[in-house]
Amino acid sequence: MALLKLKERNVEAYSVARHPENFSQLDSDLDGFFGANWAGLTYEKAGEALGRGELSGSEIVIACVEQGDEDDLKPIEVYIKAAKRAKLPVIIVARDVSSTMLHHLLQLGADDFAPYPLPHNALANIFERLSVKREQATASEPKRRNRHGLVIPVYSAAGGVGATTFATNLAWEMAQHTRKSDQRVALVDFDFQYGSVATLLDLPRRDAVYELLSDTSNLDGDTLAQAMTSFKSTMAVLSAPPEAMPLDIVRSEDIEKILTLLRERYDFIIVDLPRALTDWSGTILTEAETFFCLLELDMRSAQNLMRYLRALRAEDLPGEKIQYVLNHAPGITNLNGKSRIARFSESLGVEIKILLPDGGSQVSAAADHGVPLSDFAPKNSLRKEIRKIATTIVDLATEARAAIAT
Repeated sequence: MALLKLKERNVEAYSVARHPENFSQLDSDLDGFFGANWAGLTYEKAGEALGRGELSGSEIVIACVEQGDEDDLKPIEVYIKAAKRAKLPVIIVARDVSSTMLHHLLQLGADDFAPYPLPHNALANIFERLSVKREQATASEPKRRNRHGLVIPVYSAAGGVGATTFATNLAWEMAQHTRKSDQRVALVDFDFQYGSVATLLDLPRRDAVYELLSDTSNLDGDTLAQAMTSFKSTMAVLSAPPEAMPLDIVRSEDIEKILTLLRERYDFIIVDLPRALTDWSGTILTEAETFFCLLELDMRSAQNLMRYLRALRAEDLPGEKIQYVLNHAPGITNLNGKSRIARFSESLGVEIKILLPDGGSQVSAAADHGVPLSDFAPKNSLRKEIRKIATTIVDLATEARAAIAT
């Protein structure tokens, strides 16, 4: 575990050990969860960092202990206590330690533990338990404020234009931008038949969605929180179910109830939508703060968008909320491309303000690895553009809320 200069990275997790080389398997596991955004420290270095306030925030601390540590527990005890005072979740990874020592460390405030070598999915299961625990704690707060979250749906004008990739990475960039604040981000996959948000983030698909929709009249915030999965302890995700579910069994009232509960708990709710028009499409558009419609510079997108807009007009739905996003757009120096975009916009009667570059093979590679673009290819041109959009949304919303508060 290489020691890092903490301020040079957006660190999400810390692995602390007296002898880091004895826990080398942990490196690959943490790489899988956090990419480059974790740090390996000795207890001495970690104690100094805590004293300077460098480990504050929502990070996870993994305290590695082994048999030889039983002779000198003082630094470990001090560190666990300090981490808990800083409100950091602590996981014990124990190698050949006695049950008495493990019990003692858990009594000091450690949240969970796993044996070393780590069993398959051990960390994933612990992170899931911590996520549920945190959501339940939040739900039980007697004076929890209503966050009046902003609903931001993402719609695809044609298959394969990158709407899910955009929605997933937009939500993650927003979560990263707000992670040091009190603001919270949720990513919701409402494509109940073919949704792939879980695939892009390497998260399990859960049957909980069926239960949510089976009786929304009795649905409450606690139940909704338990149905969601935490991604890297930073973003809440409601994934599509494991098996395709008919869209017509979902009612507008169901979607409205879920969105209402989400808006109470989260400041920003990114919703990945199915391409099919449903009875609840109007509910989504009505609830939306802004609505991203992704398309490409081709006939499929043009024809499908025209059908979609005609359907909105027939139902008298607010099309002015729609922000048109052209994916795989020609570069700004491509004069022929600029001319094509202008003709394309004019023929559809819409204004395309957001142009996304082609992210190349790194986009599909990140998806195959189940990680956001920011982790896999932070300098990718598409990633940079999505980050700009995410930052703009968060900053404008924060300013607007501050103005209202004053």
